[in-house]
Amino acid sequence: MFVISLDFELFWGVRDHRTIENYGDNILGSHKAVLGMLELFCKYDVHVTWSTVGLLFHDSISSIIGSLPEKIPSYTNTTYSPYPFIQKLTENSYYEPYILALDLINKISKSPNQEIGTHTYSHYYCLEAGQTNETFNYDIAKAIEVASKLGIPIKSIVFPRNQINKSYFDVLVQNGIIAYRGNADSWIYKPQAKSNETILKKIFRFADTYFPLSGYNSSDLNNIESVPIINIPASRFLRPYNVKLKSLEKYKVKRIKKEMSLAAKDNKLYHLWWHPHNFGVNTKQNLAQLEEILIYFKELQKRYNMKSYTMEEFATLFYEPTK
Repeated sequence: MFVISLDFELFWGVRDHRTIENYGDNILGSHKAVLGMLELFCKYDVHVTWSTVGLLFHDSISSIIGSLPEKIPSYTNTTYSPYPFIQKLTENSYYEPYILALDLINKISKSPNQEIGTHTYSHYYCLEAGQTNETFNYDIAKAIEVASKLGIPIKSIVFPRNQINKSYFDVLVQNGIIAYRGNADSWIYKPQAKSNETILKKIFRFADTYFPLSGYNSSDLNNIESVPIINIPASRFLRPYNVKLKSLEKYKVKRIKKEMSLAAKDNKLYHLWWHPHNFGVNTKQNLAQLEEILIYFKELQKRYNMKSYTMEEFATLFYEPTK
């Protein structure tokens, strides 16, 4: 089985550690990149989940300001909260392409075999000090509310920064969400607060992109966690094309194809993910690498009957409603 999930967030996902000045090209470029990805997914009949930050569903800054959750997180590190940034916004069209994406969401929802899931409403950090079960519940409820206005049911979630907090699973179940993207089974991918991040882990994760330091990651279908919510573990982050490391790019794609092949042969799950803004620069090269991967998927489909699923489609194979 082959699953792709995308963390669709634009500036909301990088706001606390990037600026429009130093990362704006990636954000603006992601609008074109999204259309390029949709074209490839349609061409190769690939099912994809777009885990989307709820704030992107608005069509104006005034709409955002008028649709805040009743209760918001009080992070100890206040830079993690987008709400002070929101309160400073005015009706300035300069910011809109960085923080709004209703037109793209409509295109995605109308494209075949594309699921829109949630990346929480506010890019909510579930392992950072100061947030609570209550404020998370308000956040998820708001994400579902803005999606429902477009007739989009939310059935899956990707936790921002992969900060999976199992104590919040009951909130997800109560809100009708049946699946989440888990982390790969390696110490370098263990969910944690940003304050616990280490340089060593970052180095290992970076090197693991090109060389099998964590092994060949896929998931045994017989061991999928399904209670109280389906865990669809990640296999590999598709790191964006790096001009400075051009000589290593072939190893990155080769590693992904090797993992896909082993998963297909052994009847396992392979789950690939990235952010659309990763393709915002060097878009041509990134889309070319994606197409190479999708072509290889079609080969595996013919050879081993490998199938493509959204997160919701995958989850329905394992999900049993609570009686």
